Formats: sequence, structure tokens, C-alpha cells
Amino acid sequence: MIKNYYKDKHGVIVQKKRKPFNYDLEYINFSYNNYGELTNYISYLRLGYIIGSIKNIPKSILDVGYGNGSFVKCCKNIIKNVYGNDVNNYPLPEGIEFVENILSKHFDVITFFDSLEHFSDISFIGKLNCNYICVSVPDCHYFSDEWFDNWKHKRPDQHLFHFNLNSLISFMNTHNFKLVNYSNVEDTIRKNNKDYSNILTAVFEKI
Repeated sequence: MIKNYYKDKHGVIVQKKRKPFNYDLEYINFSYNNYGELTNYISYLRLGYIIGSIKNIPKSILDVGYGNGSFVKCCKNIIKNVYGNDVNNYPLPEGIEFVENILSKHFDVITFFDSLEHFSDISFIGKLNCNYICVSVPDCHYFSDEWFDNWKHKRPDQHLFHFNLNSLISFMNTHNFKLVNYSNVEDTIRKNNKDYSNILTAVFEKI
């Protein structure tokens, strides 16, 4: 195992010592706005995946780590109650409410697209009041220490938790969420030119 990382009881690879990271508007512009029109494609792909997974259009949805707001803007076209939460002050599209405390109310669906791995503590998952959770994270295969050390998604102080399918399922099960389905659907857009998957996406239902 690489120095300053350990594997927890679920198989999640966790960074030990950390330094605060500033998720400012410059970070948002670099992470999202550089994708251009592809950001909209990803948003519609994600929404379609959720609706197909739960076989219904949710009445409410909360996107945690909404970034530049592309996904919530997409959701607002067909979902009545759309909410967002993020650590930055990037403005939300009109008609979408900012939620300060994600534990404060019930949502049909809560999404964590490229955000769960950034939290300093992820034990709050079991306290969420929702029917479904959709998670999208870098797919950490950990073929070897050398592979992990050179992996493009190994971003110290930004990505603090690294999941593969088994570790994500184990973690979510512990917090009373069962797997509905999983895929690497985002790889149709977010390609990595490798023989292995890049992004893992999964939907979980509250037990």
C-alpha cells in the first residue's frame, strides 16, 4: 500500500494525513466548464440513468456537489423540486434551491457525482433521508502500488476516498443502502483510452 494511504474494512482506500483544499470558482471552471458541451451530455446521461434505474421520474432530487449547476439545470426540465448543495458559491440556476444541511429533509433521490470522494468524512451517508442515492466515482482498480501512485485520479487532498465496485457496495450496505444496479455508462463520454473502466456509477435504494 502506498505511503499515507490505507484500506478500510470495506476495501475503500483512504488518504490518512490531509491538507485543506480550496474548492473555489477557479477549481469549478477548471473541473467543469472546460468540458464545454460535453458537460450537458453528461448531465442528460446521468438523469436518464437515474430514471431508468428507479423506473420513475422522482418528485425531488438533491445534487450534492453541483459544480457549475449543469445537472440540476437539466433536472429542472422534468423534476418539480430540484435542490443543490456545494462548498463553493457558484450560482444555482433560477428556480433551484440551495440546501445548507443535506440531512435536514427528505428527498426522493440524492446524487453524488464526482463529490463523495472529496468529503473528509463519509459516515453521514446512513443519516441521509432519501429513497435512492446515485454515486459516480473514479473506478479504482488498484492493479499495483505503482499503478495507483501514477493513477490520474489519485489527487492527494482532493480525492480522499477511492472505491471499486465491491468496496462501494460494502460501504453502502453498512449504511442501509442496497445496490439497484451499476455501470460504467459515463465512459461513453469520459474515456480514458485504457483497457479498464474509468468511472463507476451506481444507484442504491434505502433498505
